[in-house]
Amino acid sequence: MSTRTWEGLTVPAAGTYTIDVAHSRIGFVVKHMMVSKVRGHFSDYSGTITIAENPLESAAQLTIKTASIDTGVADRDGHLRGDDFLAVDKFPEITFRSRRVTRQSDEEFTVVGDLTIRDVTKEVELTVEYGGAGTNPWGQAVWGFSIHTELDREEFGLTWNQALETGGVLVGKKVKIEIEGEANPAA
Repeated sequence: MSTRTWEGLTVPAAGTYTIDVAHSRIGFVVKHMMVSKVRGHFSDYSGTITIAENPLESAAQLTIKTASIDTGVADRDGHLRGDDFLAVDKFPEITFRSRRVTRQSDEEFTVVGDLTIRDVTKEVELTVEYGGAGTNPWGQAVWGFSIHTELDREEFGLTWNQALETGGVLVGKKVKIEIEGEANPAA
């Protein structure tokens, strides 16, 4: 893999990279009944990252197939795919397109971009931790990253909820997004 040094950090060579879905995970966490957390993930997605000569001019795009949501409970997944939440028949994809990148510390960046869920587009800020670059045992270039952010699901039209007799609601408004990923040079 061709790497280079940029402002004291070893980064991938400029070029376009695809997300390696075999070594990546797009997950989320949401409060349930105000007392516990439910975790889930999406299993069908694709994305590219174009690393510019100046990494702060880089760009990323991601497309997630909403029907691939998986929390490990079939009934809950069916509800999440329905009109109360993702409405996968009407809105088959969630998309993200970056707009700008800023460096926060040695290996931490902020990526700001447009996230679209249920045809509602909002600007979101992602915290990206660069994991480094290398070559796997088969000679393929790879670099890694961790991303997290928190969203208010109601801002994207995901407003369904149910009041609890004890106070509070069944599903929390805030959703934590957790992405662990690897990327390889685009073919």
